[in-house]
Amino acid sequence: MIESRLSKNRISYIHSLERKKNRNIEGVFLAEGGKVVGDLMGTFHCLFIAAEKEWLDVHPNVCADEMCCVSEEELQRASLMKTPQQVLAVFAQRKESFDISSLNSILCLALDGVQNPGNLGTIVRLADWFGIEHIVCSPDTADIYNPKTIQATMGAMAHVKTHYMELSSFFEMLPENVPIYGTLLNGNNIYEEKLTPYGVIVMGNEGRGIRPETETFVNRRLYIPNYPQNRLTTDSLNVAIATSIVCAEFRRQAVY
Repeated sequence: MIESRLSKNRISYIHSLERKKNRNIEGVFLAEGGKVVGDLMGTFHCLFIAAEKEWLDVHPNVCADEMCCVSEEELQRASLMKTPQQVLAVFAQRKESFDISSLNSILCLALDGVQNPGNLGTIVRLADWFGIEHIVCSPDTADIYNPKTIQATMGAMAHVKTHYMELSSFFEMLPENVPIYGTLLNGNNIYEEKLTPYGVIVMGNEGRGIRPETETFVNRRLYIPNYPQNRLTTDSLNVAIATSIVCAEFRRQAVY
């Protein structure tokens, strides 16, 4: 059944999901826009959709526990975005599984305190592009279910699983032969290193980089050189940009 009116209580509930505490209590998250909502539909259970008639007409087979056909003005009141995109949806969070022994054959990202939701979302999108299906996040990394993170993933979180745990515990569980790569100022030129097609790539916080306690686990140190190397330039790269460069080089070497 499709409701024809978005109640004030429902709007308040949607707005409450901007806060992590409320998302965790309810076990849900909010997604907005046709691209993001559409991509998440097949992976996450959809509890509620509010959409304009034009969107519903184009997507007659969309399935949710509850649905509401809304006007542009109603969607504007409910949305967390400055410019709503025809549809928003509330999905149930999911519990992710991860066979750590598989790191003998696949690449995985580990994020050490990446705190900007946009950076996290972009990294999830990059991971999807480069075929990396798992990201392990330190507990102080931004919340994957933050609405800003969700939007930045552009639906890629349907294909990439994120896991939150202490990185030291994660590294201690790894098989002994799994390489742990880290981007560090005293690392080796990434373009001169032989990279394996499996292992863990650690990316650090936007300001401080990889924490000293995390660095102790890194056994393959990498550095992204600037060009030319004697030229005065900025002292660091945005963590999402650095991740894209590193992942691209890993995949380039795997192909060639």
